[in-house]
Amino acid sequence: MGRSHSIAIAWLCAAAPAFGADVSLVGVFPPRAAVFVIDGAEPKTLKVGQRFAGVLLISVESERAAIEVDGERRTVALGQHYRSVPAPASARQSVVLAADLSGHFVAEGMINGGVVRFIVDTGATTIALPARDAQRLGIDYRKGRPVHTQTANGTALGYLVKLDSVKLGSIELSGVDAMVLEGGLEIALLGMSFLNRVEMRHEGRTMTLIRRF
Repeated sequence: MGRSHSIAIAWLCAAAPAFGADVSLVGVFPPRAAVFVIDGAEPKTLKVGQRFAGVLLISVESERAAIEVDGERRTVALGQHYRSVPAPASARQSVVLAADLSGHFVAEGMINGGVVRFIVDTGATTIALPARDAQRLGIDYRKGRPVHTQTANGTALGYLVKLDSVKLGSIELSGVDAMVLEGGLEIALLGMSFLNRVEMRHEGRTMTLIRRF
């Protein structure tokens, strides 16, 4: 049998740490997925680019996987046990994103405490939200200033708003400008009103965002 779909079982600690994340790599399906035990819970299969319980899977090889935990990138060998230590309060907030199969950086974040799926778009002046996401998040966007903007599907009506908070990984920003569109947008765009406040570093198929202010 080839090594491309290998599974291994690791001995696990019975108790999860009080802080940080306790991660064991127990199976690999290179190059697309890996199986982890996180904080002593049931095994969880993650696909490359997927985040679960604070663990982001970046890449998978035959006997190891690259992950991001608490803003730090680590390589974990098959059967290895890794325990993260929370960064001190003085540490700079950061997050590592992995490109999907199309080369796009898609990540799950939060707006005003609600979960939102973003695609990183340096060509967008502000964060852009579909109206359905804004409604789900309780944003009364029609009180914002109406504008017309060009989308891939033509001209659309948008409303300029100010978001109380936007969180991506350990990065949380307040008072972020955004536009809510009533048409022509299927997924939220993480635009420059957020990205201008972070440092962006590309390395292969990963992007690291580090908070600047």
